[in-house]
Amino acid sequence: MKKHPMLLGVIPSIIFGFSFMFTRVTLETITDPFHLLGLRFGFAAIALTLCILLKIAQVDYTGKKVGRLVLLSAFQPITYFVFETFGIARSTASQAGVMIAFVPVAVSLLAVIFLKEKTNGKQVLFIALSIIGVLIINSDVRFSSENMLGNLLLLGAVASAAVYQILSRKYSTAFTPTEITFVMMWVGAIAFNGIGIANTVKNAPISAYFLPLADLKVLGALLYLGVLSSVVAFFFMNYVLSKVQATKAAILANLTTVVAIIAGVFILHEPFNWIKLAGSIMILIGVYGTTKVRIAS
Repeated sequence: MKKHPMLLGVIPSIIFGFSFMFTRVTLETITDPFHLLGLRFGFAAIALTLCILLKIAQVDYTGKKVGRLVLLSAFQPITYFVFETFGIARSTASQAGVMIAFVPVAVSLLAVIFLKEKTNGKQVLFIALSIIGVLIINSDVRFSSENMLGNLLLLGAVASAAVYQILSRKYSTAFTPTEITFVMMWVGAIAFNGIGIANTVKNAPISAYFLPLADLKVLGALLYLGVLSSVVAFFFMNYVLSKVQATKAAILANLTTVVAIIAGVFILHEPFNWIKLAGSIMILIGVYGTTKVRIAS
């Protein structure tokens, strides 16, 4: 049973890995990132609310400091997606892959400082191996002063993701994974829809905001992003963070890179070479090793 939480941690990595493909589909129709995020988290908030109304899931905030979850939500999904979206817009997807790979490093540092978590040499070695694997996959990336702003924004995304994982781990003693996820989805829905609708009504009637939903291809992609990639994936992330060290949970995120490559090669027919193979193997070894190594006491 001790291995169970880490095995569940693989689920969000797989879901997030395929989410890039569905995001690409929606961006062909929805060009405003806030519009996309608004619809995505709108679906997520509605789906989770229906689960609660149907008693499939339960929440109880009686006597609890919900403001803490609003603070957590400010980092994920709000600032994380803002930094990531505009960071990619000012750099490249490959650079984003390199920068986001440093989330486990940031989490490890914050976990030691704020959660007093301890790591041992073997664990650090496997974490490093996984990160090196991501860097190898993106070895063709060329950083320059022209996209420095993009890199800085992506570092903001890294910091946001790290703070979220630390806060989720810390607040898991007072809130259930469902309670954390519910607040995250509604804060994201309100914030992103507010900005998205404001951007839309500048040049078109508000009805134009919902026109993309008439496209079944876009609707299907949004349902994946809203229900699976938001509600389900974040629920499992919050659950895993309530059971295991933030450092160990964070390294599972690098599996997303491997899944994204698999989806690109077999579904989108993108090129595959030995560099991606070598990097993927290193990531898998690093993740496997991190989950097997006994935490220092």
